[in-house]
Parts: sequence; C-alpha cells; structure tokens
Amino acid sequence: MRLTSFTDFALRALMRLAGEPDRSFATSEIAAEFGISRNHLAKVVRDLADAGFITTQRGVGGGFALARRPEAITLGAVVRALEGDSALVECFRSDGGDCVLLPRCRLKARLAAAREAFMRELDGTTLAECAYLPRPARPARAL
Repeated sequence: MRLTSFTDFALRALMRLAGEPDRSFATSEIAAEFGISRNHLAKVVRDLADAGFITTQRGVGGGFALARRPEAITLGAVVRALEGDSALVECFRSDGGDCVLLPRCRLKARLAAAREAFMRELDGTTLAECAYLPRPARPARAL
C-alpha cells in the first residue's frame, strides 16, 4: 500500500507535535525541519484541523497543536481521514472500475485482506508510539 505525499506530510507533522504535545508550532517551523513546502504543509494543516486532529490559531503567537493527547490518536484514524476511500486497485473503486479480470480474478480478495491487515496495524498504533522527539540541544563549546 502506498500513501500519498499529503498523508506522509500529515503524519510527519503529527509525529513532531506528539514529541512536544503541549507546544504550538508554526507551519514554517515544521516545514523547515522536515524539508516540506510551506504551502503544501499549510493545506495539510487545514485538513488536519478540519478532521479534528489539531487546533489552529492565526496571528502573532499562533500556530497549530494537537487537539487531543497523542495516545488518543491512531495512525489508522489519520490515514482514513486523509486518504478517504482511495482505491488500492481498479476493481476497488466504488463503481467497480474497468477491470478485465472480473469476475474470475483471484487476486482481489487477497489484496483486500492485505489492505485490512495494513489498516489493523495502523489502528493499533497511536501517535504517542511514533512521536518524533526534538533534537537535543548541542552543548555550548568552551572557548
């Protein structure tokens, strides 16, 4: 299974917030730390806020922070919220797609089982377990 770069950026940002859950971050700070386009990250932040994973505050001293404790957010919930019902393969589309192998395909059930196993693993993993901790401050060098 492949996640979109949008979901990848969202997971990175959430992991960083989970590393310091009581702190608010500026979009530019997270974007610079992870080498992500600030404009793309702003879109990610908007969707994460709409889904209830983060809170945002505009203006001076604003930023974004986790809306809930990292122990209460599963990776599966994030992936479902951001990936929606994107079809893994053609025949998983809501309209059945245009698969020439149906109805004799013997792969679809196995792919569905693999997708469910993937999501089960993400459902059993909290953001707290994947928290990305800040880099330790480097000690000042003596002159």
